[in-house]
Amino acid sequence: MGDQPRVAMSHRRRVFALVDCNSFYCSCERICQPALKRRPLVVLSNNDGCVIARSAEAKALGIPMGAAYYQVREQMRHQGVVARSSNYVLYADISNRVMRVLAEMLPGLEVYSIDEAWGDMTGVSDLEGLGRGIRQRLACEIGMPVGVGISTTKTLAKLANWAAKKWQGTGGVLDLTDPIRQEKLLRLAPVKEVWGVGHRSAARLAALGISTAWDLAQFDVGTLRKTFGVTMERTARELRGISCIGFNDGPPPKEAICSSKMFGVRQTELPPIREALAAYVSRAAEKLRSQASLCSTLQVGLQTQLADLKGPRYANAITLSLPAPTDDTREILALAQQGLTQIYRPGYRYSKCSILLMGLSQRGELTPDLFAPVPRRGSEQLMSVIDQINKREGRGTVRIGRVPATPAWAMRREMLSQRFTTCWEEVIGVRG
Repeated sequence: MGDQPRVAMSHRRRVFALVDCNSFYCSCERICQPALKRRPLVVLSNNDGCVIARSAEAKALGIPMGAAYYQVREQMRHQGVVARSSNYVLYADISNRVMRVLAEMLPGLEVYSIDEAWGDMTGVSDLEGLGRGIRQRLACEIGMPVGVGISTTKTLAKLANWAAKKWQGTGGVLDLTDPIRQEKLLRLAPVKEVWGVGHRSAARLAALGISTAWDLAQFDVGTLRKTFGVTMERTARELRGISCIGFNDGPPPKEAICSSKMFGVRQTELPPIREALAAYVSRAAEKLRSQASLCSTLQVGLQTQLADLKGPRYANAITLSLPAPTDDTREILALAQQGLTQIYRPGYRYSKCSILLMGLSQRGELTPDLFAPVPRRGSEQLMSVIDQINKREGRGTVRIGRVPATPAWAMRREMLSQRFTTCWEEVIGVRG
């Protein structure tokens, strides 16, 4: 893409960029299905339950975010809205491609979520030029539209990204490093659009007369700290241009990890529920290892649909302690299956089971218990190899033997698109 606009890094203030994919799930579907380019499109949650992503065209038609699919199905049919089931394999692969491009173009990169990343632009001479270069390359090489917000703090960069998407005149890129431009945007932006301000916080701030980002930036930080806590104080300082959130200062490791999904069809027998639990434990343990944590306690839950009118209702959970903290899927699963056996009751139509990993600690923080059972030899290395293979070849390539390739309990995905980029049998076909 030619020379990138950069200068020496010394004696320069810190500059952050937030690169955020536009309607990420919908954009992923459109990349591989050109016929959807200009059609209103929504993506549904697990079991095709509710709307979790909308294209701009679907938003304009009034399809609400979070709406139950069965409630808006007829409206969507009359308006010509296309629905797709969540295709997480496709989305993860395209996300990885986006992040690889960003890593090549930016001096530093911090992946924030599947569709967002912070970039370090400190020392870049032409900030807007680099932002437009990023936008152009992602559009040409991957087909992913993005917005780029640039400023001197992460909170301001996030707000700049919001403005870049909202106002077409920006061309999808906004350099908000100039204090005059910062004040102009802060006076226009509703406080609910500030990173870290939710609906409830916005309502409480409104009671204090704070309706815009500018109001929040000018408010007394001591009062904000006493009323809302240190996070809101930090947000106000960031809006003033005082950087309080450094690069790579990501969220702390989770204190609990949950994996739970509704079954595609109600289950009455124990064996298929055991299969589902094994799949959920595998996913939870993978997340556990990704943050270098160990688990000492787990909770297994099982329930029927609480609103089910076709049979009796039942919900139960059991908490169990592992002999020693571990991240080994096999050790966690063995105990989880024991717990499931204890809470399972015949005669019910179960809709969901769950695994919750608790009592988490970072590897190396705990002194080993002399009386704890000796861990399996090579456990850490084995789990690492499995994670590497599944990351490279696709989740589930190597899995617990109890989990079948096509389980009967799998979530409903009746409108699932192909795995265009990760499966040879489903790649895009090109006609001559």
